[in-house]
Amino acid sequence: MSFFRIFDTAGSAMSAQSVRLNTTASNLANADSVSTTPEGAYRAREPVFATIQQGLGKEREGAGVRVTGISESAQPIGSRFEPGNPLANADGYVFTPNVNPVDELVNMISASRAYQNDVEVMNSAKQLMLKTLDLGK
Repeated sequence: MSFFRIFDTAGSAMSAQSVRLNTTASNLANADSVSTTPEGAYRAREPVFATIQQGLGKEREGAGVRVTGISESAQPIGSRFEPGNPLANADGYVFTPNVNPVDELVNMISASRAYQNDVEVMNSAKQLMLKTLDLGK
């Protein structure tokens, strides 16, 4: 395995975690929104990751990660009785997103730490390469 593949792998992981952080931020930003209909209510989103494989047969190596799409949560949409809300339906209900702020904060912390770990992998690989170059001095 080439040293440069380390940078490709860590870079793809950083990109995936960045998408995860952005999706989590979008979910948190819409956590308090309401809608007139259940279909119009915001649904929590989550990125779907896949491994990028290189090589054939038994020599296949994991070479990174990519985002294959963004899925919407299948959790039920909530409803609240707010007859004074201008978005309330004829029965006085508004529909709330299925975003759980606690789960989203855990996702954010996890993605942030994974991103930090990927940065450390890149820094360690860089330091090893520099030390290798110093061997010739």
